[in-house]
Amino acid sequence: MTPPPSAATALKPVPDTPLCDPVTLEIIRGAIMATQREMEALVERTAISAFIREKKDFYTALFDENGVMAVGSMVPIFGDLTTPVFEKFPRHTMKPGDLYWYNDCYGSKGAVTHSNDQVLLAPVFHEGRLCAFVMGWAHFADIGGLHPGSISPDATSIYQEGIIVPPTKVIDAGVVNTMALDIFHRNSRYPAQSEGDMSALMAAVNLGVTRVAEVVARHDADVVSDALAQLLERTRKLVRTKLAENFDYGTYKFADQIDSDGHGNGPFSLRFALTREKEPDGQDRFIFDATESDDQAPGPVNLIMNKGVPGMALGLFYLGGDPSQVCNAGGPLAIDEVRLREGSIVQPKFPAPLGMRGLTMMRMLAVLNGMVNRGKGGAPAAQSAYVITIMRGTYGKETGAPKDFLLADGIGVGYGARDFADGIDAVYFVAQENYPVEFLESGYPVRLRKYGVVPDSGGPGRWRGGTGIIREYEVLADEIRLAVRIDGVKNPPWGYGGGKSAGVGGAWVNPGTEREHVIPPLSDGTLLVKGDVLRIQTGGGGGMGHPYDRPAEAVLEDVLGGFVTPEAARAEYGVVITDDALDHAATEALRADRPAVKAFHRNTYRDELS
Repeated sequence: MTPPPSAATALKPVPDTPLCDPVTLEIIRGAIMATQREMEALVERTAISAFIREKKDFYTALFDENGVMAVGSMVPIFGDLTTPVFEKFPRHTMKPGDLYWYNDCYGSKGAVTHSNDQVLLAPVFHEGRLCAFVMGWAHFADIGGLHPGSISPDATSIYQEGIIVPPTKVIDAGVVNTMALDIFHRNSRYPAQSEGDMSALMAAVNLGVTRVAEVVARHDADVVSDALAQLLERTRKLVRTKLAENFDYGTYKFADQIDSDGHGNGPFSLRFALTREKEPDGQDRFIFDATESDDQAPGPVNLIMNKGVPGMALGLFYLGGDPSQVCNAGGPLAIDEVRLREGSIVQPKFPAPLGMRGLTMMRMLAVLNGMVNRGKGGAPAAQSAYVITIMRGTYGKETGAPKDFLLADGIGVGYGARDFADGIDAVYFVAQENYPVEFLESGYPVRLRKYGVVPDSGGPGRWRGGTGIIREYEVLADEIRLAVRIDGVKNPPWGYGGGKSAGVGGAWVNPGTEREHVIPPLSDGTLLVKGDVLRIQTGGGGGMGHPYDRPAEAVLEDVLGGFVTPEAARAEYGVVITDDALDHAATEALRADRPAVKAFHRNTYRDELS
């Protein structure tokens, strides 16, 4: 049986005669989304660390008075964020001016998935009534732990990944708990940066409380409450309708793998199933099951999958970026039951390390895509996992006053092709961004020698997979210790419907010279010195549809644009290009011998992935 829903997942009934009319509903929806964007703009403009300010690794959200997410960012990682606070601080004890804070991954059951992410949650009151909650979330660059940056492939325990903050009242009716903040900042190797980022996040949440209170005052608390309930129900109904359209009655399974945990173990498989069954009363029941996934890893690639995450991710897929829809807990509420197995890679036991959980999170999304395609289809092919490099070093020895620096650079990848368009090239996880060259060179002791797309990294298909990125850094620092996170080298992102799997990433020092050597794709501690060149190459996305169905003119355009080489055009697409022009006769002759394909492709064509 499904356990009773928590306060943060229970859906408030929408009355037969809604208090909020359709016009007012859209006004409130727009006002709340504008509040969210204003909060995010404040964080972006006032944060100190590059990962927040330039990379934009932060999110905001609004919850109703019960703590159910009513408006969130279009990023598929949110789970039940409010219950961890409510369990320690019941709602009836909360007061205006309170602010709650945590980063406890295990204590929050995966609402936070690695310790660098800090969550701030504040109640919104109007005339003494608790009306809503506002959240701010951001990745802090360093919170202590084994190495600068706090996340490392070397970790074997979450205790090595920085300070753990259980749900804490950091502001009590306007009075700041400075001692708790002092302890947190003292654990950072860069306390001034930590203080600045926390101030930015606090300011954004305070702004959100003010703006939401204004919306409530303008429209009445009961009307706003009804509006949020309608938005949740609208999303829930849409997602359940889409699930019913995509999945007939029965069970649909899919699996995918991550290569390694950085400690010589792997690959690790994620095996998911979605079952649609009919209840005795004739209602549909949807069950998500991840219990067959492999056991947890000794290294830090474990992911605590909060029970709200599968529904949120599927909900975002079915919302399809429609600006008239709202990303909220309606997605999770559309799934009747989520089954997880303690001790698995998606539900590890404390204190398993979690810092590199992004690899598993990206495979999780690929498995969900595959599961949708096991139904009636429509999901993209698989994508690569975004690459992380962490450079810790010193510069300025010649001046007699060397300085430490920390450069955590996330680099985009290619996303999977869709059944109507090519995959997205060079994207860093949805809403975030690659560091600009000018920012890197002005802020860190490196010089970018090359920055562009990687030819042939997108999986061939009628619709080509997105391409990865190449960056070459010349080291200007005295020395650097490098950590790198690359996945999908042995198990590249799969292609679908005749499309092929993507090209893979890699890392090299001094490429093309006698001193060239390869860096393990998930490793820490590589020493770089002044004058060395580091090349990072990221993977692409899988292709969709038979490559020979891609118009020859589109292949020529890819070649001229640097996305596909002439050699790959001939070998993969059957298109002959000579002197930057199509050879129509040779192409027609080559394409007459059409290779056979199967549903999936990972290195070879396969009927299924398991």
